[in-house]
Amino acid sequence: MRRTKWILLFLPALLTVSHTRWITAADWPEFRGERSIGHWLRPLPRSWSETENVTWKTAIPGSGWSSPVVRDAIYLTSAVDDERDGVSGHSLRAICVDPKSGELSWNVEVFWQPEGDLVEIHKKNSHASPTPILEGDRIYVHFGPHGTACVGTDGIVKWRTQELTYLPLHGNGGSPALEDDLLVINCDGRDIQYVAAVNKKNGEVVWRTSRDTDPSRGFSFCTPTIIEAGGRKQAICPASTAVFAYDLSTGRQLWRVDYGEGYSVVPRPLFAHGLVYVCTGFGDGQLLAIDPEGSGNVTSSHVRWSMGKGVPKSSTPIIVGDLLFMVDDAGIVTCLNAKTGEIAWKNRLKGKYSASPIVADGVLYFQNETGLTTLVAAGDEFQKIGENQVGADGERTFATLSPIEDDILLRNETHLYRIHDQVR
Repeated sequence: MRRTKWILLFLPALLTVSHTRWITAADWPEFRGERSIGHWLRPLPRSWSETENVTWKTAIPGSGWSSPVVRDAIYLTSAVDDERDGVSGHSLRAICVDPKSGELSWNVEVFWQPEGDLVEIHKKNSHASPTPILEGDRIYVHFGPHGTACVGTDGIVKWRTQELTYLPLHGNGGSPALEDDLLVINCDGRDIQYVAAVNKKNGEVVWRTSRDTDPSRGFSFCTPTIIEAGGRKQAICPASTAVFAYDLSTGRQLWRVDYGEGYSVVPRPLFAHGLVYVCTGFGDGQLLAIDPEGSGNVTSSHVRWSMGKGVPKSSTPIIVGDLLFMVDDAGIVTCLNAKTGEIAWKNRLKGKYSASPIVADGVLYFQNETGLTTLVAAGDEFQKIGENQVGADGERTFATLSPIEDDILLRNETHLYRIHDQVR
């Protein structure tokens, strides 16, 4: 009875951030779930360790920071070091994991990536960082300029494309966004910057729009967010120095907001309360709340509020009702009013943070870079509920947590865990 009452009370908060698709209790189809809002409608485990409440722990070949996506099975990507004909490189792979046993159901190569100019990478990144998108019997996987593909849930590759090329700096990171028949992809390299949409049925490029900027640091790693506002379907695509909204069907630029020296943008935009929330990356490091119903350059007219302290460079914020929560890279959590920007509280957590938070049953899950997850009440006063640690010393955890039924999937740099807490 208590859980049912909580879900009914929480539904209005979910509806403010999800405008066309319904969230089911069984699916987690993309980065941070349906519409990437990070909400789960069932309680999740609150207590675990390396030796307690672990249903299974499975070694994942290679390395990757893509988060698991879930329906009837678990899907993720990885890059396996390989050498062919004396050339070193990486086998870029899609992997299916059985949710009951943790065993690999299939593990298929999607692309072969030889070493060279296109594989420059940061020590915190991987060659398989973008999270797949799961729709029906298809999984869309993306490896930055090394290729985008569609793989069936049976492990058979349906199409591949390598048309969206650019020179990355620090590797690849942003995932595609799926809407209607289009996969929208940010392509922000050190040489050129543009946004493209490919047909989800065959991988053909439908439109490609160059960024209307000339940044000194053009590289960014942001995932687009698709919204409907002002009677238009808009692809919100942050980049170095500015965020742009593009018409979903044509790629025509609708509006932009400039933010100076912001670059290497990672956090995905959010949409709630009629506002788009954008983190501007490194450099000035702001959080902007933007009214998306303008046209042209709306920098001076449509920014409703902004904040310049405690803004994450890597982690995507999360909105619960009227509250926005964010954790910066150094571990400072800020809770503020999403409508006004007024701060409710700040508190420091242990460690450094790259993964994004999720929320379930009124509890926020913040996972740091060394396997510690801190649970915090999703309220206007700070309340720590618990801490849980997995992994060996030195093992990193940059992938975001994914729910599966009443459990949690946690990926570190060597293994995938399924965590189940019978006590809760």
